[in-house]
Amino acid sequence: MTLSDFLIIPATSAHIGHAETICNEMFESAKARGTGIARRKPEYIVRKIEEGKAVIALHKDGRWAGFCYIETWSHGDYVANSGLIVAPDFRKVGLAKAIKKRVFDLSREKYPKAKIFGLTTGLAVMKINSELGYEPVTYGELTPDEEFWKGCQSCVNFDILVSKERKNCMCTAMLWDPVEKERELKEKIQRRAEAKERLDRIVKKQSLLKRIEAKLWKSSKKIVAAVFPVGTGLAKNI
Repeated sequence: MTLSDFLIIPATSAHIGHAETICNEMFESAKARGTGIARRKPEYIVRKIEEGKAVIALHKDGRWAGFCYIETWSHGDYVANSGLIVAPDFRKVGLAKAIKKRVFDLSREKYPKAKIFGLTTGLAVMKINSELGYEPVTYGELTPDEEFWKGCQSCVNFDILVSKERKNCMCTAMLWDPVEKERELKEKIQRRAEAKERLDRIVKKQSLLKRIEAKLWKSSKKIVAAVFPVGTGLAKNI
């Protein structure tokens, strides 16, 4: 089984029937890992699908294989890719990473100026986020939107979050900032331009040295020819 066996697309109303299965699998997966997760109801998943804020993976035989959805906070200034789940039968083929990449791209298409963030206890998700360019941050860099933090109330670790005054918890916070990424890209382009300029200067210097060398060699031949005229046989020995 390979990724070519799956279709990974934005979810539509045709996929609403998978909502309950998706919610149940999210809960069972979190329970198996022994980690906390804010439990979602099928109605919530249906709403995300209807809003065009979800990505679904389907096996070529039509079976549901994976899912992830978009949440927006602070009037769209912050975006979270949440609820990443892969059906047990389709794990270990790189599907989670492919879904995460697709929902990340969808987030960038819909909210190009938003900061994309996530809270997770899963090492695999952290690795995927890192590959997409997310960076670990403090909770203070996440959205201040109270509605977001209310979503943590159904998590088994909510008391820890409250006791830590919402500064940290069991989850790791990660953030992708478009402003920061644009700055990094400009710096990278500038470094490349500077490196090319240095290389061009080196090439020009080498070319100049070769021309000077050729000119000196030509001049030396003229001097030799003048001092040792043709026919003396001496010029050949120099």
